[in-house]
Amino acid sequence: MKCHPTQLEMGMASKLGVKHRLVLGATLLIGLAALYWVLRETGALSTLTNRQALREWVDQLGFWGPLAIIAMMIAAIVMSPIPSGPIALVAGASYGPVWGTVYVVIGAEAGALIAFGLARLFGYEAMQRWARVRPILDWLGKDRSQTGLMIVIFASRLVPFISFDAVSYAAGLTPLAFWRFLIATLAGVIPTAYLIVMFGEVLITADSRGLTVALILISGITLLPILARLVLAWHRKRKNSSN
Repeated sequence: MKCHPTQLEMGMASKLGVKHRLVLGATLLIGLAALYWVLRETGALSTLTNRQALREWVDQLGFWGPLAIIAMMIAAIVMSPIPSGPIALVAGASYGPVWGTVYVVIGAEAGALIAFGLARLFGYEAMQRWARVRPILDWLGKDRSQTGLMIVIFASRLVPFISFDAVSYAAGLTPLAFWRFLIATLAGVIPTAYLIVMFGEVLITADSRGLTVALILISGITLLPILARLVLAWHRKRKNSSN
């Protein structure tokens, strides 16, 4: 049994002809590029990469601070050049591990879904027309492959050094069902976001060496479930071979 994109997703794509999608896609890219240029020229981008300055700015926003965190996380996912790490750290330093995690998860999940939707709308049909890729997409559309894709998405969310943005866009080019992507991303982003946010205040005040060490520790913690699964599989295989 195959699990291709839902009829709603394909219906939205079919309503837009190839020409219209190209125009819309080009307009979107130009708009994102223009926004990035404005952020860079106005100095806003430098603020986003300066953890201390970003924290001061967020604290000054008061009630609007959490909304700013969510909006910046969405922008960081959709617009890959914008780093999301400093935003998550500031969320932890300003709002604590619980609420900071909530705001980061909402923003990251929304940004991932937008990136997935954009890739699905503008790129999936083009991938289907590529003869060499079509058999792979058909294979990925099977139920068993869909489960495998969910595991890959989930595992990638647990590793901070794997591009969150690239995975979101790449997933949209596959037949992975929207709801599967949503669940896999949410399940993976919650523990990673919590770990980063929890150490937010420490990381903001740390020097570059301390920041590197902390990120390595976070990566090691998030990789523990994967390593445990690999060790368990190896142990079972060895036990079966000895019988």
